Amino acid sequence: MRVALEETLMAYTRVDLELVLADELRLDPPEGGPPTAQGSTKRALIDSYINGWNLPRMAGLARRICTELDIPTEHLQRMLEIYDAPASVRGQPKNLIFAATGPKPDLVLRDAVNNDVEIARNADSCLVYSDALPADGLRFATLVAWWRQHESFPDCTGDREVGLDLHRRLRASLTRNPVEEKVLDAYARRYRDDFTVHALIPQVYLHYDPATVRQRERLGHGPGPLARQRMDFLILFSNRRRVVIEVDGRQHYASADGTASPQLYAQMVAEDRRLRLAGYEVYRFGGAELMSASAEQMLDTFFTDLATLAS
Repeated sequence: MRVALEETLMAYTRVDLELVLADELRLDPPEGGPPTAQGSTKRALIDSYINGWNLPRMAGLARRICTELDIPTEHLQRMLEIYDAPASVRGQPKNLIFAATGPKPDLVLRDAVNNDVEIARNADSCLVYSDALPADGLRFATLVAWWRQHESFPDCTGDREVGLDLHRRLRASLTRNPVEEKVLDAYARRYRDDFTVHALIPQVYLHYDPATVRQRERLGHGPGPLARQRMDFLILFSNRRRVVIEVDGRQHYASADGTASPQLYAQMVAEDRRLRLAGYEVYRFGGAELMSASAEQMLDTFFTDLATLAS
């Protein structure tokens, strides 16, 4: 939200911005006064007024800007829509099956009472995280600690080396999709200085049906719960707040010959509705926008805004 506020107010000149903050929005002057015009930026001026504000207070200012000021506010309005959306998933996460690199794993319940999952076959094709999740979500530091134990790294191995090895393993699940690699790499830059950032988890199973489509049809049970078996990416900001990120290639809206397919599109949006009603947040990126020259900056801004809403 802070970034969206700054970008919106940057539409003013430095002189006009001072008047807008103090007179039109009637914000209390910062302690010690705002930074002087000479050598200070518009961003620094804005930050001097909203420094230390919590998210609800920033959302209140955003609403005033959208209704009282005559400047473009589309980005700020989108942030408010996200902020106001009731996203809360019922239940507690118990297993994450993710980063698949090969055939679908054959899963069994090692302890059905505790819901302990074990991979009976194709264990090397995916990862299973079944540790208890902290209330504040799954952070990269937690995932790195789990990976250290999973791969039996020596104690002398540094967290950064373990983290790089984990990133390589996660990235291996996306080798056939360069645009998804771009999303993961853009997010991974956030880990360089801060492992407490929430983890971006690729190729997470949402539904798991041990039968194939043909097996389901042969049994006369229909295709089963196969729509969107895997999410492209998942972020667990908390036990309740789960963010799904999908990257849409041509296969999401066109048939194999490139013809637009209303049926495929309808299936996609129907599944989005189901996820949203279940409490998930869903964000979609078009493959074309991720291949543009501005994709890196666009992703960085998006992930910054998303993290701000979670704080």
